[in-house]
Amino acid sequence: MDRIEKMMKEFTEAAGVSGDEGEVFSLMEKYLEGIVEVGRDKLGSFIGKLTRGVESPRIMLAGHMDEVGMMVSHFTDNFIKFAVVGGWWTPRLIGLPVIIKTGDKDIRGVVASKSPFHMEGKERRKIPEKTDLFIDIGLTGDEEPSGLGIKPGDPVVPDAPFIPLINGNTYMAKAWDNRIGCMAVVETLTRLSGEKPPCAVFGVGTVQEEVGLRGAETSVHHVNPDVCLAVDVGIAQDIPGAPKGGMDRLGKGVSISVFDASLIPNRALRDLVVSVAENEKIEHYFSATPYGGTDGGKFHLSRSGIPTIVLSIPTRYIHSNGGILDRRDFENTVRLLVKLIMKLDVKAVAGLA
Repeated sequence: MDRIEKMMKEFTEAAGVSGDEGEVFSLMEKYLEGIVEVGRDKLGSFIGKLTRGVESPRIMLAGHMDEVGMMVSHFTDNFIKFAVVGGWWTPRLIGLPVIIKTGDKDIRGVVASKSPFHMEGKERRKIPEKTDLFIDIGLTGDEEPSGLGIKPGDPVVPDAPFIPLINGNTYMAKAWDNRIGCMAVVETLTRLSGEKPPCAVFGVGTVQEEVGLRGAETSVHHVNPDVCLAVDVGIAQDIPGAPKGGMDRLGKGVSISVFDASLIPNRALRDLVVSVAENEKIEHYFSATPYGGTDGGKFHLSRSGIPTIVLSIPTRYIHSNGGILDRRDFENTVRLLVKLIMKLDVKAVAGLA
């Protein structure tokens, strides 16, 4: 594994369900040691200021640290009931290996449902409700989960390894949404540390994006930026059954979002991003989705409004334990961010108003 692959493995295998992002915070701190001044907001978002002398304009580059997961709610005999944290499609939960984070130890189990061998035909064809599912950690007889130190409120994270795939460019892992955004922040700041940006750059890892963009709202107040650049995953459409004509495809480069349900980007900023991508011959394309949203939806509404845009890395099967993305799209995203930030001087930012 090279340096980027090792970083991908660490970030995706880390546990970071919404509200429990500490492992990811520590990774960002480790990888940016000596590069940024580390702080945090009171909700727990990572705030890293690039250690340069320039104080303005203030540019905020952000990805969210949390992933979708579960939380222990109560017990039924030997089994553990849970609440979902973030958006899960029920079929992806059944049979999912998981880790319960108790605070002092990790306990492995599997998400299960009533056996289809105990169902009649009509029931078997129906998708179970999430509330019908449970976690089996292998207890028998009079053993109870509480006796192992498991408590309601304990986070539950998918148990899935980082796997390089056969073509050498693609990788499978959990939590690409949005560890790949966090890695883009880390790698962009690392490369900028050898340059002299004409602006103050803040790398942010937000918390609780998957449950309502909560860390976005607090972190943007903390940083008080002049421009926000959000990095997230795009929903890849290069799979069977996807809408025809979908632009989000692995290996096509960085996705520049022109519309989603939470944000219409600042047009001048959008044009600047496109100009940089074209001039630097960075592979890119445009995406527009009438659903979903990102931290950018909160960033751009802060104060009297902040010029904001979202750059995305196309990913297959987000919100599962086996997402797939292409490293070349990550590299193009980082290249574009570095070149863009080097253009964001006082004059360029003033032109975004």
